[in-house]
Amino acid sequence: MLMEVISFILDENNVFLIHILNLLILVTLIALFISARHAGKKWTKVNDYFGVITNAVNSVRYGDLTKKIEKMDLPNSGELAESINRMIETLSDREKMIIEYQTELHRQNKLLEAVIDSLSDGLIVMDEEYKILRATYKISDWFNVEGKKLIGTSLLDYIQLPPRKKAENLTREEIVINALKTNSFLASSMELKIDDKKKRFIMIIKNVTDQKELESLKEDFVATLTHDLKVPIIAETNMLELFLNESFGPISEKQKIALKNMQVSNKELLDLVQIVLETYKVRDGKIRLYKENIMLKSFIEEIIEEMQVIALKTNNRLEFILPRDIRVWADKIQLKRVIKNLIQNAISYGEPDSPIEITIGEIPQYVVIKVKDYGAGLSESEIDKIFNKYYSAAKKFRKIGTGLGLYLAKQIVDSHDGELTVESKKGEFTEFCIKLPAGVNGNVYFGQ
Repeated sequence: MLMEVISFILDENNVFLIHILNLLILVTLIALFISARHAGKKWTKVNDYFGVITNAVNSVRYGDLTKKIEKMDLPNSGELAESINRMIETLSDREKMIIEYQTELHRQNKLLEAVIDSLSDGLIVMDEEYKILRATYKISDWFNVEGKKLIGTSLLDYIQLPPRKKAENLTREEIVINALKTNSFLASSMELKIDDKKKRFIMIIKNVTDQKELESLKEDFVATLTHDLKVPIIAETNMLELFLNESFGPISEKQKIALKNMQVSNKELLDLVQIVLETYKVRDGKIRLYKENIMLKSFIEEIIEEMQVIALKTNNRLEFILPRDIRVWADKIQLKRVIKNLIQNAISYGEPDSPIEITIGEIPQYVVIKVKDYGAGLSESEIDKIFNKYYSAAKKFRKIGTGLGLYLAKQIVDSHDGELTVESKKGEFTEFCIKLPAGVNGNVYFGQ
């Protein structure tokens, strides 16, 4: 009986324990449910925040720098939002700076293009195959082709180069533009130094049509003027000769001296007019030569005899130093003009009462003729300019001079494939040296 009671109690306790256990499980599940809902809300906030950041980053990526990230009720979200917003502001500032730089660069580029296009010269940029990469409006106008259509085409389709010349090696060379064959153009080119392996060249083309026409008119005018001047000078020279020969009756010694002085001045004037005339006959440094074998001894002596009258005015002595007679292959008239000019120069700028030395000699394959005076000499700067057209030291000494004599002399010597140089020491001497190829075949021939 007792055992049955105990068993009943135990069974009752079992049911109670089971109810307690079920209740605990239910409370646990409710707590877990509540906790899970709370965690889900937090996860949703984090997920939404990441979405806001992603949208802001994508906006920045596509150029919208106005986005801002607001703070959220999440740990450390404020610092993250502030850092990203600062980054966006920095990018915005940099973008403004870049835009300003680009605007200024574009403005400078437009200004440079306007300046280049306003030049009277035409500019072409080309590659090593002569394909045009860029050209100014002037080029487009001269080539008679729309600017954009020029790009990529060959330069040689529009111009004719000088014989045996390459487009990248021109230095003020005359070219022909096919669309303007009656006009005159000069072209120069150089390589553009750019830090890449591609070769590019720039060509500058200058229209010299007007200058050539003006030069031609000027030369015609000078030629006519000098020819008209020579006629009365020669007539006066002949008349003075008649007076000196007493063709019109006897004259006194004082009259003879006066007439001889007039004769010397007349000769100087005639030489000056002739120099001006010959200078304007020179075109591009080329002079027509009529060469012959010249025996220098008699040739120089003849020149000295002509110049002796002029040298007497300053009491200079013309001394001819001749180791031995030499033949030279040259144009007699032109070479005489050079030597007379150098002697005249020595008389004008040498020291009065001093010798003027004329020396002839030879070096292998060349004949050398030197004219030396002992006078004021030349400075280094004057030596560099002495052969320039229109340069003259006459003004310094209050004398008359055109600055054409030495220029013409150098052109004549150059035309003989020779060389005219000067050596001088200030206050001591000046020596001009003519070096000419000797003989018909470049050999030196000696007289008998």
